This record gives sequence, C-alpha cells and structure tokens, in this order.
Amino acid sequence: MIFLDFIIRSGRAVLLPVYKGAYERHVETTEGPNVWRDLTIQRTKDFFRSVDYLEARQDIDHDRIGFYGVSAGASIAPRLLGLEKRIKVAAWLFRSMINGKYDFDTPLNTCQIPMFRLLGTPPKDKRHALFDTGHIPPRNEMIKETLDWLDHYLGPVK
Repeated sequence: MIFLDFIIRSGRAVLLPVYKGAYERHVETTEGPNVWRDLTIQRTKDFFRSVDYLEARQDIDHDRIGFYGVSAGASIAPRLLGLEKRIKVAAWLFRSMINGKYDFDTPLNTCQIPMFRLLGTPPKDKRHALFDTGHIPPRNEMIKETLDWLDHYLGPVK
C-alpha cells in the first residue's frame, strides 16, 4: 500500500485489480509455448472487466478514469492502454514515466528512454520524471509527480 495510499488519501477512488498470477491468484509455473500468451490474455481480460465494473458504478465519474501502474503493474500498461480507450490518463512508476536514473530493473538507456519514445502519446502529454536513485524514487517526489499528473489530466478531486 505504500505506493497507493497517497492516492486514496488525496480523495480519489482506487480499484486494485488482482491479476491472474498475482497474490492469491497464483498459477503454477509451467513451461510451454502458450503459457505466457494465455496469462497475458487473462490479465488483459481482468483489466477490461475492472474498467467495466467502474463504468457500472454510479459513484464513479466515467469520464475521469485513470491508470496507475507500479513496477510489474506498469509493465503491462502499454498493452492494456493501447487497447482501452476509456482510460484518460496513466502514471507508471518504475517503468518509463517516474523512474530512477540508476534503476537496475529498468535501465535508463535500454528500457526507459526507448519505451518513452515509443509511446503513441503526443510529446506535450507525456512526461519522464527522473530521479538520482535506483529502482524506487523518493516517496515525496513520487507522490507529487503522480498527484500533479492526475490533477492535470483528470481535474482536482471534488
């Protein structure tokens, strides 16, 4: 919750999908040509169902739905967001939007910069916030970047 609590405290509603293979939805690690494909398809369906659920709720503003992905959750963002048009804004931690320059998991020159350049978003609508850290940027800066981004594209919390 350390990477999520501040969004809830800011007054925004949060839905945390538990994707196939995560937490209690553990899958057996098996080899085979279709395992990764099938898991990716299931996780994509999990995401779409989550957005469907939000759209079914009367207390959610359907025109202001954002995506916030952390580490592995950010890894799946390009696939999901390329297909899901109901998402108005996205913030990714530790994969290509809010990062440490010295991230061992997602290196700056071979992962972060290429991914950022490949995003189909117009340059004026994307930002790569970079900090002099490893995989996890400073909490206060991460919070500020994320909340400012959400406020800018979704408007302030009412």
